Amino acid sequence: MSIANPITYLTPLLDELEKKFPDNRTINLVCHGHSVPTGYFATPWINTFDAYPHLLHRLVKERFPFAAVNVITTSIGGEESASGAKRFTEDVLTHKPDLVTIDYGLNDRRLSLEETEKAWRSMIEACQEKGIPVILLTPTWDNSYYNRTEDWKKLCDRADLIRRLADEYSVGLADSFAAFSEYVQRDEMLTDLLSHGNHPTRKGHELVARELGRFFPAR
Repeated sequence: MSIANPITYLTPLLDELEKKFPDNRTINLVCHGHSVPTGYFATPWINTFDAYPHLLHRLVKERFPFAAVNVITTSIGGEESASGAKRFTEDVLTHKPDLVTIDYGLNDRRLSLEETEKAWRSMIEACQEKGIPVILLTPTWDNSYYNRTEDWKKLCDRADLIRRLADEYSVGLADSFAAFSEYVQRDEMLTDLLSHGNHPTRKGHELVARELGRFFPAR
């Protein structure tokens, strides 16, 4: 198996996005996860319109101007994947999504790797049983990078786990962790990307939206 090719993974969905009235239908993209997709910046400030679900919505509409698109956030600040998996059927699948994104890596440091893997597998398999494409997101960075604490090691481990699951299930991967790494390796400042100890700025969210945007190539 291998990680899904971002150019071709969503081909049936892109075909739907290209349709014009009266042959089109409403497309539901669901972003599931924790505080980052919810739009928390410096807690308790929630900046919805600078968060990546909204940026993704704008990107999709720019590339598919005739599409009727909803981007629905089912994320909850402070939640980890075990809790997100428990409410997945009721809160995510009930929207009849055409695509689901999953983003829990930051908070999953509170769980063991085994608990994390079980929860992510549950959500991935729930989507695949219904033929719904899914994109997994590796975590954005936080300030544990500076001191390379145990929290940083846990973040790296969860990024590796998410990549492995994307490969095993042949689903999409938006590698936010790698995007942050590439930014810092260009001698840019991580402070550009963090609005809070563990929440991205608008620029950080733009990196995530760019990763997701690879799955929506303009036609």
